[in-house]
Amino acid sequence: MKKHSFLILVIVFASLLLSGCAEFDGDAGNDLEVELSGVDEVPPESAGLGNDVLYQVSTLDALLQSVYDGVLPIEELETHGDFGLGTFDGLEGEMLALDGDYYQIKTDGLAYPVSGEMTTPFATVTFFETDESYGLEGPMNLTELEAFLDSKLPSENLFYAVRVEGNFSFMKARSVPKQEKPYPRLVDVVSTQAVFEFENISGTLVGFRAPDYVKGVNVPGYHIHFITTDRSAGGHILDFELEEGDAAVDITRAFFMELPTSGDFYEVELGQDLQSDLERVEK
Repeated sequence: MKKHSFLILVIVFASLLLSGCAEFDGDAGNDLEVELSGVDEVPPESAGLGNDVLYQVSTLDALLQSVYDGVLPIEELETHGDFGLGTFDGLEGEMLALDGDYYQIKTDGLAYPVSGEMTTPFATVTFFETDESYGLEGPMNLTELEAFLDSKLPSENLFYAVRVEGNFSFMKARSVPKQEKPYPRLVDVVSTQAVFEFENISGTLVGFRAPDYVKGVNVPGYHIHFITTDRSAGGHILDFELEEGDAAVDITRAFFMELPTSGDFYEVELGQDLQSDLERVEK
């Protein structure tokens, strides 16, 4: 792995089995070393977790408070996951990663392939491996899909990657334009968002469900993006009407986060109550 002087590693390991019981190798923890300055990256595999890790760049609260400068190249992000979402330098569009391919969905609603040199200020990715799968019978909107999935998940306290292949009679999605400094807050940016509506379309939902206790770090509950089957268009989901589909869930037992150690991230006042901002951003 490359060495990045501009990043701090924060590792939170749940290490939970699907049964809800935890097992730890008594010697594994002794082999794990983390340096918090002049940072050497410690791959999650060193803890024996393989691909069962949710990897994140920066925090949601930082994004809500205008920390939009890209800090990690996409070519590096790709080494941490083949499935996920986020955004790009200057908040330019919606990121979606599916089957190892990364896309940028701009304000025209179209999905563009991403070059490795592009950077991200915020992203969440994993290597998707199906643990549970469910057939979906519609009609079902976004709220109903979330409720259905919640009824199937083994615990509200774990992280989940969610993939849904489906046919939709209606899809409403959005993207946001690239911002220039001084950056406005995200809640103000979405007032200028571009909204797209699709009818009778098939595609894939790519998203995550995070537990309530990570408020401020990631989106509590569901955060989902969409891309069409031909991977030509999509966006951040606002709502939809699902006719039929199949859902796959990847239960992850570890969370691995990297934080910027310079720029706006150092100056922003994190830890504020930004729930009202988040609710407005997610609408």
